[in-house]
Amino acid sequence: MNIKGYFADVYNELVNKVSWPSWSELQSSATIVMIASVIIALGIFVMDFVFRHVMTFVYSMFY
Repeated sequence: MNIKGYFADVYNELVNKVSWPSWSELQSSATIVMIASVIIALGIFVMDFVFRHVMTFVYSMFY
C-alpha cells in the first residue's frame, strides 16, 4: 500500500464512516466535562485540605 492510498483511505473513513456529534451534542458533552472537572477538583481540594490539617495535628503531637 502506498502513502497516497493510505491518505485516501483515511479521508474516506473520516468523511463517510465516522459519526460526528451535532453542535448541541458537542456543547452538552463539553458542559458535562467541565462540571465533572470542577467537582473532581473540589474533591481533591477538600482531601488535600483535610489531609494537611490532620498531618499538622499529628506532627504537633510529636514536636
